[in-house]
Amino acid sequence: MSNAEKDPAAILCETGSDGEGPAAPKPAAPKVDVLTPRDVPLGGPRAMTVRRTLPQRARSLIGAWCFADHYGPDDVATSGGMDVAPHPHTGLSTVSWLFTGEIEHRDSLGTHAFVRPGELNLMTGGRGISHSEVSTPDTTTLHGVQLWVALPESHRDTPPDFHHYAPAPVHVDGAEIRVFLGSLAGSISPVPTFTPLLGAEILLPAHSTLTLPLDPAFEHGLLVDQGPVTFCGTLLARSELGHLPPGTPTLTLTNASDDTARTILLGGTPFGEQIIMWWNFVGRTTEDIARARADWATGDRFGEVKGYDGAPLPAPELPNVPLKPRGNAR
Repeated sequence: MSNAEKDPAAILCETGSDGEGPAAPKPAAPKVDVLTPRDVPLGGPRAMTVRRTLPQRARSLIGAWCFADHYGPDDVATSGGMDVAPHPHTGLSTVSWLFTGEIEHRDSLGTHAFVRPGELNLMTGGRGISHSEVSTPDTTTLHGVQLWVALPESHRDTPPDFHHYAPAPVHVDGAEIRVFLGSLAGSISPVPTFTPLLGAEILLPAHSTLTLPLDPAFEHGLLVDQGPVTFCGTLLARSELGHLPPGTPTLTLTNASDDTARTILLGGTPFGEQIIMWWNFVGRTTEDIARARADWATGDRFGEVKGYDGAPLPAPELPNVPLKPRGNAR
């Protein structure tokens, strides 16, 4: 999905003290930082509004996860649904995961695929790719998450690529888990990543508790879609994202409600690099971003999306203010 803000912020993302040096001593009890979402309208007055938890001032990255939009359930039967014209990406991978609805994906590699509930679509932009996303005519409700993963400097200019994967659910103590990246609860995704990552959907029955082993080298984030859910002792409301620092060997989730809870668990080793995100580009310098914008304007580098009926998205104007560091405060 494009970041369709008309005036996107230029963000310098840093891992801060928890991304460098030796691991901090294990605390007596895990401390969960709660990140609250902000509403971001995508497009005009009839377009969807998403709830964005990454990036923000308190935290820009969880592992290499650098962007998290949570949307729906939105009734799109009369609004026209999602229609995101061709737009570019560099230096990142997009991760699309739906709960309800269907989205048609086309990209400049020639990929024509569909995003469906419970199926991962991962597109690596690398040195440059463009794609479009349109909800299908039969879709009446859209509900899901759109996530971005920053590529490390060593792979930032990797050739663009696309992967589709439908993970089989695994069941642990009544919970249903679908691991779309990395490994958890004995389930391993075959989709390659450029840094160690975890991505999983967890359905938790009413009045239940789930405890799972974690990789203590990872930091983790839990995004609540249907809740509330208690995450390692901290209550998270719907659309909130809880951050758990490295050094925690287990995860405990509790659903005290009368309904099934649904969460997205993200994880990864602290990224350890500074990145600059602006619009749909991830780079290391302002020059990286300016070059990508210029290449999109001239039609170079990003290829052509065939099969989309309409013009590509124009890039916003670059900001005239200096970049200010916005990284992980803790």
